[in-house]
Amino acid sequence: MSRRDPLTVAVVMFDRAPLFETSVPISVFGGDRSDTGVPRFDLRAVGGDPGPLTTTGGIRLDAPYGLDALADAAVVVVPSWRSPAQRPPEPVLDALRAAHADGATVVGLCLGAFVLAAAGLLDGRRAATHWLFAPALAAAYPDVRVDASVLFVDDGDLITSAGTAAGIDACLHLVRCRFGAQVANTIARRMVVPPQRSGGQAQYIEHPLPDPGTDDPLGEILSHAIRHLDDPGLDVDALARHALMSRRSFDRRFRRLTGTSPLQWLLAQRIMQAQRLLETTDLSVDAIARRVGFSNGVALRPHFRRILGVAPQTYRDTFHARTA
Repeated sequence: MSRRDPLTVAVVMFDRAPLFETSVPISVFGGDRSDTGVPRFDLRAVGGDPGPLTTTGGIRLDAPYGLDALADAAVVVVPSWRSPAQRPPEPVLDALRAAHADGATVVGLCLGAFVLAAAGLLDGRRAATHWLFAPALAAAYPDVRVDASVLFVDDGDLITSAGTAAGIDACLHLVRCRFGAQVANTIARRMVVPPQRSGGQAQYIEHPLPDPGTDDPLGEILSHAIRHLDDPGLDVDALARHALMSRRSFDRRFRRLTGTSPLQWLLAQRIMQAQRLLETTDLSVDAIARRVGFSNGVALRPHFRRILGVAPQTYRDTFHARTA
């Protein structure tokens, strides 16, 4: 049985690593939000290099913990790395291997995936990194299955993400899996970020996703869809008609801008709403299914299980008591 504390999160910081990426897990796990029902995490900022550490803009940081702080952390995050061409320090790689072998979930955000790969943790595993550096990761570590199309990859005990803000997505996903959607949503609201984004990196490489409320038909349709998730008649054909586009044109534009299909996006929104209702209400699974656009619980269950890995009632048993 692992002695690791589920609320202890260690963040390994490096000299000359970008400040924003380094601060992402600190922003997610470091704030005291216990007044809103969010667990208070024991965040440990760990120096991966001898300090003080210099980061973006010449800012100097002193990490209060050494690598021994990884010994009882349930989550170890490597938020970035200074150069894909440089090998990380061996003591850090040894510490990551030991933590992972002892049951810790190890997370590599952006260029942090290169550190996990150097430790051998990603061999034979699927992993994400910033789209710009994905070819370099694949070339340097051919045993890693690099996926440049996604915001993050959850491979159970290893999580990797694309660049910058995708690190927030990965950290919130980790919170959601361990503590429920309500906790993740509360943190997201405090950070003023979306609790969960759909699609992959394609939407950020060339084309930004239109915001709801703009004069772009797709931006308005996202807002319309979220407001009417309870309508069982709301499907892709209905969205295309609302956007005044043919089904084929709508589907093509949606995929180009978001990296996912409108059907998968709509399904993800319905499952997210079902999560929230399972956590915060005593409605039956059938009633919740109807609230999010399914005919009944039988229609909801296979989609819920496929996306979240558990049945709706199991999800409620796990998370409803924590937020009640």
